[in-house]
This record gives sequence, structure tokens and C-alpha cells, in this order.
Amino acid sequence: MSNIVIIGSGPAGVSAALYAARAGVDTTILTKGPGALDRAELIQNYYGFAEPISGAELERRGMEGARAVGVKFVTAEAVGLTYTDKLTVETLDGDYPADAVILATGSSRAAPRIPGLTGLEGHGVSYCATCDAFFYRGKDVAVLGSGEYALHEAQALLPVAKSVTLLANGQPLTAEFPAEVAVRPEKVEAILGEQRVSGVQLAGGETVALDGVFVALGVAGSTALARKLGAEVDGNRIVTDAHMMTTLPGLYAAGDCTGGLLQVAKAVYEGALAGSEAAKALRKG
Repeated sequence: MSNIVIIGSGPAGVSAALYAARAGVDTTILTKGPGALDRAELIQNYYGFAEPISGAELERRGMEGARAVGVKFVTAEAVGLTYTDKLTVETLDGDYPADAVILATGSSRAAPRIPGLTGLEGHGVSYCATCDAFFYRGKDVAVLGSGEYALHEAQALLPVAKSVTLLANGQPLTAEFPAEVAVRPEKVEAILGEQRVSGVQLAGGETVALDGVFVALGVAGSTALARKLGAEVDGNRIVTDAHMMTTLPGLYAAGDCTGGLLQVAKAVYEGALAGSEAAKALRKG
């Protein structure tokens, strides 16, 4: 039986799951817990609710409806996305192979504006350790982040790099890093380098010489996961076609991560389209 793995349990992910499961496809949602909807105090502009409803209650009802049609929910944080014989979502608790994957983790609303970060992308600044570790054999690299996603990237780099430093950027650590990873808790003031990364400037004035910086901030959002497989992204938005498919067959995206209106109604529509289109494609085989 074909299966679909959906990353994200917000309106887009749950809506996609409803349509996929009702089409007879084995459907699993990977969730790291409540998302942006849960934090919305009252929603007054959503179709079908005469009285305002809290975001948390709307999210709960949505998930309840998905469970009723057989959708499985797994609490796990997606930290990677690979393709060998089939798409595979990586978590620290194990891998989830899938015939189709739908990215629906919303959009990261805040990214640190660190001077040099965007200018040196592809010149020492990378977003995929699994993809690029090979190019840093015997070199000094750093991972920018502080959680499970950063740990996953560090683990991919440790066997090949000369040294791996964690740049926590002033954030508390939410994962346990191996002893061989040097942790720098200071804020990162700049990524240094003219043509290529040469190091980082830390708050307090110290500079650390580096050949590469791997960005793994917060959790691996939809755009970060899409980047890992080379799907086309435009800034922080994943590019999709009329079927909500990315530029990679079998990989779909829905909701805030595709840009446009950051509204529940838009997320639900795109999720419905992604779920039904992915199921239709799998039936055609």
C-alpha cells in the first residue's frame, strides 16, 4: 500500500491528511507539537464559526477529525529529508520512508539577520550537512543552531570534518551534543569572508577561524527541508505548481511555507489540494 508522510500538524498538514486518508492512502503526520495556530487567542473570521474560537480548540478539532479517518500522528521532529530509492524523512528517533511527502510546517517568521550570512551562501554557508559534508573533509566547520536539528547536522559533519563547533548564538541548548563538538554560547555578530567563509565574529570581540558554517536554526522548517533535496525555493517560500508539487516529483508543500496569505483558510485549501493530488498521483502509480 502506498504511503504519505506529512510534516506538520497545523491546518495545512491536517487538511492534507484528511484528503489523503479518505482517498485510501496510508497517512502519517509527524508533529513536534502545537504550532502557530495554537498561539492564536481568538479566530473570528473563519467560515462556519458564528462565535469566535480559540486557535488551540480549532487545532484540536482538526486533529480529532483526522484521527477519525485513520490518520496516524507521531510526535517526532523532522531533521532531514533524503532521496535514495524513495523519499525518506529523517528524525532523531528513526527514518520514515514515503511514496510522497507533504511539507506543511508553516513558515519561520524570524531569522536572525547576521551580516555575511546570505552573501556567502554557497561560498561556505550551507543549509545541508548531508549534501555538503564531503566538501569539508579535514576542515574546520561550525553549525549555527542549538537544538535537535543542529545536532543532526553536527553528527553528519563529525566523521569528515577536522573540527565541528556549535554556534549557539545566545540560545539555550535543547539537545545533548557530543563532547567533541566545541560549544560557543555567544551571539554571532557576523560571518566573515570575502570570496568564501573565513570565520565568524562573536559578541565580545573574539573571532573563530572556519572554512564553513552550516545553518540549522530552531527546527528544520519546510523551506530548510526542501533546500536539502534541491527543490526550488524563492527566499523563504517553497515554489510549487498548480498541484502543490515542488520541483521534485513526490514532494509537495502547502500552507504558510508557500508564501502569500498567512491565513487558516488558505492553509486548509492548499492542504486539501496537496493531499488529494498526492493521492491521485500515487493511484496512477
